[in-house]
Amino acid sequence: MAQPKQREDRSTSRRRPPLGTQPRRRNCRFCRDKVEEIDYKNIASLRPFISEKGKIRSRRITGACRRHQVQVGAAVKRAREMALLPYVSGN
Repeated sequence: MAQPKQREDRSTSRRRPPLGTQPRRRNCRFCRDKVEEIDYKNIASLRPFISEKGKIRSRRITGACRRHQVQVGAAVKRAREMALLPYVSGN
């Protein structure tokens, strides 16, 4: 009979940090600053949430909490509608 394949022992896993270390926790910058509502007119605070191509970056990348990421998305869309932010990059 064929023997079952043995699982390779992977000491470096992508999902779990090594034992004894704390995973790096991202804090929402808006929660830290106690921001209740995100203003679409404040372009400087919205720029880090937009990629070079003009896409809205995800929570996983930005580190924003769910509540503020939803507000960021709505604010970016409003700013685009008012022509404060571009829909796409200039290239």
